[in-house]
Amino acid sequence: MPQAKFLGHSCVAITDGKHNLIIDPYITGNPQAPVKAEEIKANFVLVSHGHGDHIGDAVAIAKRNNATIIGSFELTTLCAKQGCNVHPMHIGGGHDFDFGRVKLTIAHHGGGYGDDASVYTGPPVGFLITIGGKVVYHPGDTGLFYDMKLIGEMNDIALAFLPIGDNFTMGIDDAVRAVEYLRTKKVVPMHFDTFDVIKTDPDEFANKVSGAEVMILKPGETIDF
Repeated sequence: MPQAKFLGHSCVAITDGKHNLIIDPYITGNPQAPVKAEEIKANFVLVSHGHGDHIGDAVAIAKRNNATIIGSFELTTLCAKQGCNVHPMHIGGGHDFDFGRVKLTIAHHGGGYGDDASVYTGPPVGFLITIGGKVVYHPGDTGLFYDMKLIGEMNDIALAFLPIGDNFTMGIDDAVRAVEYLRTKKVVPMHFDTFDVIKTDPDEFANKVSGAEVMILKPGETIDF
């Protein structure tokens, strides 16, 4: 049975016992991070967009582990120039890997890289990850969009990680609607409380959700799916 570990903010590590994936590895500088970046073991690093709180330690982790970075063509091109192994993809495209399959979805957000976010890294993306025969949905940073209903209709989603912090992403009420659209069996709230501007109450989210099991994970906690 595959397992996911929440590492704070939007960072999630997924394993099937053989392959190790990490998504949006914002570890260094993340006040929620329960580990250090140099402790991360990964075969694949998935990055949803170029903002510093998502690309984070991706390059360092990938180079140290000889891992492959998966993301948009533009973002992986940037990482390749820094010496990383990459697998470029784009929205709507899927690819089979040793662990299973990744398909990129749309996300409504931005994607600038660097201290002033001036380097274009392509559009933000979300990930549909199939591992151990189960589908995990990680949308990166996004607002609510109606195509989540289509994503839910086309995929049997075992577990979804959804931002609830508002201001930069969906807030609680929009995330509740996203759960309805996605038809996920389990959902973990993310992208909240890291900074003052995205502080919110995950229990309010849990109380408003119906039709899915809400798992409020503390950084470092795991869930089987």
